Amino acid sequence: MRAQEIVWRETEGWSRTGAAADAGVVLYFGARQTLADGARYNELRTLYPNARIIGCSTGGQIQTDDVGDDMVAGIALSFDATKIKSAIETIAGPESSRTCGEAIGRALQADDLSGIFVLSDGLNVNGSHLVAGITGVIGDRVPLTGGLAGDGALFEQTLVGADCAPRSHTIAALGFYGSAIRIGHGSAGGWDVFGPRRRINRSYGNILHELDGEPALDLYERYLGDDSKGLPGSALLFPLQISHPERPDHELVRTVLSVDRAARSMTFAGDVPQGWNARLMRGNFDRLAAGAADAARLSQLRATDRGESDQVAILVSCIGRRLLMGQRVTDEVEAAGAELGARTSRLGFYSYGEISPHAVSGHCELHNQTMTVTAISESAG
Repeated sequence: MRAQEIVWRETEGWSRTGAAADAGVVLYFGARQTLADGARYNELRTLYPNARIIGCSTGGQIQTDDVGDDMVAGIALSFDATKIKSAIETIAGPESSRTCGEAIGRALQADDLSGIFVLSDGLNVNGSHLVAGITGVIGDRVPLTGGLAGDGALFEQTLVGADCAPRSHTIAALGFYGSAIRIGHGSAGGWDVFGPRRRINRSYGNILHELDGEPALDLYERYLGDDSKGLPGSALLFPLQISHPERPDHELVRTVLSVDRAARSMTFAGDVPQGWNARLMRGNFDRLAAGAADAARLSQLRATDRGESDQVAILVSCIGRRLLMGQRVTDEVEAAGAELGARTSRLGFYSYGEISPHAVSGHCELHNQTMTVTAISESAG
């Protein structure tokens, strides 16, 4: 496998580093405002006429050690012995998430399927149901990674495209086939829990109504104080850790997508099951950076034997981490880079949800407020 790093800036256009003759895959990430008119996609189609081109809008782009909003970060990949197939679905709303996931799973399923990377609309989806739909078809043997598209801190519209200009209400995925491909994955958080453990008394899918008999929004407004006026964005700094009462070590993190002030409810990026336990969380800069390093380390344990092949790491981190860390957000990107090494090309984006197998169970989950790393290479043989 050969990788060519590609970056677009308004004053310079596209610049390319590395070789990827006759690229088979192009991944790219950019701000919604930069991708909306389709010009960036059309330019990439001209540069890479034979590639499958997949990309999405974000809450910020990652390119090597840089994090920014004014660039498009991309990578072009040329494979020696790996087949690629893409799938795309239009999603009407969250209630269609599992059905769309099942359709993508069926479109990509094959005996030699070795991995799937998925990008989804970040606002019109229940990420938990999307993941369950895909894994219900392909099983847990095949790694599924990716993320939900972002829109900075605006939460207005997200865009995804696969061999077309990015658009709203879209889910796209790439399937990798054969025994040569090597896909590693890792996911870690680094948030600190605080306050009492609470019980989810009333919820429906990803809509949380009550914690310990109290309206969920009341609880968040009390903790946020004056910052509650900035909901849902300000709630990104206080994610929710949830766990099954009988499996307390299988923890998931959920982040807020929207609030309903009249109903006093909150909609999260993934399911918040009734009867589960929940605790509020807050960030610690050093622990968040250490979590990113852990995710990168885990991805390397599962991506061995690459010989002389280039390696690419796709970093998908949560927009809440970026908002909290501010200018220090590069700390987590650099921490991941130190684990991945100089030979690994790095790109990625800040998302509304991260998709990766759970570090404990191995079952693929929709995560929030994590850094996930997908490492891709080909074996020497």
